Amino acid sequence: MNDYTKSLQKHFDRQEHNELDERIRCVREELRQDLGTESRRRLLHLLDAQNTLLVDSTLMSFTAGFKLAWGIATELEADGLYSFEKEDEEPISEVNTHG
Repeated sequence: MNDYTKSLQKHFDRQEHNELDERIRCVREELRQDLGTESRRRLLHLLDAQNTLLVDSTLMSFTAGFKLAWGIATELEADGLYSFEKEDEEPISEVNTHG
């Protein structure tokens, strides 16, 4: 199910972050010039861990939203599928039978 959810998330999450990506690239280059090798290595490990956490929490949030929507759809289906056309026609048919 996790692979399916990841696929759905990739399909629906099509946001681009060009400005943010450019800022990240610039800061990364500045850090590369300013930090020593060991400090840079530790910072990159920290950023990798933070990125992993962000990806995981984003997927968890998407999955929770998907499950919520699925539950709502299931409840609506159990009550009988909603039809705008049927609801829209009911008052007309009632008027025709009484008039």
